[in-house]
Amino acid sequence: MENTQAIIELIHATRLYGNVIGVNDLNVVLPQGAYGLVGPNGAGKSTLIGLLTGALRPTLGSVQVFGEDPYANPRVLRNVGLCPASDILLPGVTARRWVEQLLALSGWNLRDAHSRACEVLEQVGIKEAMDRPINTYSLGMRQRCKLAQAIATEPQLLILDEPFNGLDPVGRHQMTELLIDWSNRGRSLLLASHVLHEVEQVTDSFILIYGGRLLASGTAGELRGMLADLPQELSIVSPQIRELAARLANEEWVESLRIDHESNRATVAVHQPLELYAALAKWSVDGIQIEQLLGAEGDMQSLFKLLVSRHRGSRAKIK
Repeated sequence: MENTQAIIELIHATRLYGNVIGVNDLNVVLPQGAYGLVGPNGAGKSTLIGLLTGALRPTLGSVQVFGEDPYANPRVLRNVGLCPASDILLPGVTARRWVEQLLALSGWNLRDAHSRACEVLEQVGIKEAMDRPINTYSLGMRQRCKLAQAIATEPQLLILDEPFNGLDPVGRHQMTELLIDWSNRGRSLLLASHVLHEVEQVTDSFILIYGGRLLASGTAGELRGMLADLPQELSIVSPQIRELAARLANEEWVESLRIDHESNRATVAVHQPLELYAALAKWSVDGIQIEQLLGAEGDMQSLFKLLVSRHRGSRAKIK
């Protein structure tokens, strides 16, 4: 993720709420592109978004967006669109009127604001309801309305905090397609979510945070490559399951071992996976047939669980 033209740069960024840590010593440099900001609820995603959108100022360290401090800086913020996690609470205000007013506050004249509001509300699929009060909308429709105002000014950086909440399957698909198109048009995107598979449909690049700290960053392929170096649990199927189990039981890198004789399956937790792979290759030459070797969860969710476990200082096991 290295590039001299960074759109986002955090250097030892820390935000404290009294004695509570929001984010802690974050060092992140992101060039133009689409990124997933992933972590469980309470990981620090919303605090980080607050720093990037100028709503919060770092207690320590620095935050730059497009090379400038975003805090109370209109020059930066006019290039940033935010779809927040918080709900819209505007009794009696229609979606069209709301988006028009936000565009007017950004310097648009009323005629252009009206035209643009209709355009983006149609783009997100709620044009037919745009003259209804927002408080009569379903949660999914309110999510679409928030997205409309976020993209209305065509910002260079779009930040979304849990944008899939409340959307039905059709809405999720439409949201995904819109965000992919946004990225393909050369605009940058930061998508915060606690659901990895939703983010994976939009982008291949991730920032994983937990407890306000950076766990890892990189492409999905790079992060999956870390699985080879992290403790994990694997399932092995072999017709020589008894002999395989006997050999595994004598290895110091095996933490636990469970055998299912009916399915010829051994479930083994190891803290040095590379040692297991080397041993299986050697034992195969000795005549032990390996029919299957599977992770308990062969996806990004596995990696996240392993990284969180390591962050907590415990040995990681996938359940």
